[in-house]
Amino acid sequence: MKNIYKIFAVFAVLFLLSACEKDEDQVVVGELTASSLKADKNAVVLSELVAETAAVNFTWQKPTFNAAVIPTQQIEFAKKDNNFLNSTVIGYGSDVSTASVTHAQLNIIMSDLGAVPDVVSQIEARLVTVLGQKKVYSSPVTISVTPYTPNPDNAYPKINVPGAFGATSGYAGWTPSNTANLYSPEKDNKYRGFIYVSSVAGDDGKYKFAINQDWPGNKGDDGTLTGKLALDGSDIKATVAGTRYIKVDWTANTYSSVLANFGVIGDATPAGWGSDTDLVYSSASRTYVINSIALTAGGVFKFRANDDWAMKIQPSAADQTLASGTGVQTFLNTEGTVQGDPGYKVSVSGNYKIELDLHNSANYKLTVTKL
Repeated sequence: MKNIYKIFAVFAVLFLLSACEKDEDQVVVGELTASSLKADKNAVVLSELVAETAAVNFTWQKPTFNAAVIPTQQIEFAKKDNNFLNSTVIGYGSDVSTASVTHAQLNIIMSDLGAVPDVVSQIEARLVTVLGQKKVYSSPVTISVTPYTPNPDNAYPKINVPGAFGATSGYAGWTPSNTANLYSPEKDNKYRGFIYVSSVAGDDGKYKFAINQDWPGNKGDDGTLTGKLALDGSDIKATVAGTRYIKVDWTANTYSSVLANFGVIGDATPAGWGSDTDLVYSSASRTYVINSIALTAGGVFKFRANDDWAMKIQPSAADQTLASGTGVQTFLNTEGTVQGDPGYKVSVSGNYKIELDLHNSANYKLTVTKL
């Protein structure tokens, strides 16, 4: 009988403990005082010239709760009068109550919100206090913001390609701060782009990959010559002179390099579809140029590499008529940015200068200028 009483007592204690746990789980965290957010400006014109300086300074009063909690904090941005749909946020620690947003940061936010560069847009910002699944919002503040069109060379991550080729390609040789770069259009640690290697005699064709425009953290071949990278590895050497299309996966430590010498072809050109007119690299402008070529209105032309159709520079979707002297963004078919097989046209027949700028894989640029 005593054992029965003992067993009953144990179950009673367990029941009470369970009930206490359930009571604690059911504690509802309530807001005692509301949060508030202030901005030191109600209008700002963003500028890339001061990209890393503060555009707007925020201060806020945190909400208080009826229980000891450690929330996380965010400032949420959205277009005005859109009920914070399609918003974007910047997160902060629980111990701060002030923050600055730089011109560059706010410009990216404006782009994410679909704002048009050089046009005033009104946005709203509010403090979001997060406690697990619960969110507490301050009243929004309104800011009029004029964003800018960012320089693509500053808008995308990049790695550097210092090498012996640099001196004849318009750069400074083995100098990471003054060399060709490979960009990451998807911002995913995968880089790609074109470099021009004028010669492979002796050490001329050698290069490595650097980051942050300096040597610490540089990568070279792991010694197997199988497309694998190693920290501070061996120099990589181009086997054939010309333009190289290089791809680097910085995280996976892999790279590839193929020849990609471009020419123009099409029924708008003197040689028609039968042969290419080659572009020539200019170290002065770091672009690929044909100084004069006759182009016929109504015809179509495209750019292809190595006298073959595997790699082409084209419009993104449909045939595009070019305006003289106006540069347009162009695309490489192997990068998945081209639909169909479009080409370029001119509206007036005549002699043209063609200039193809391939230095930034996030923004290939084509310009034709009537002579």
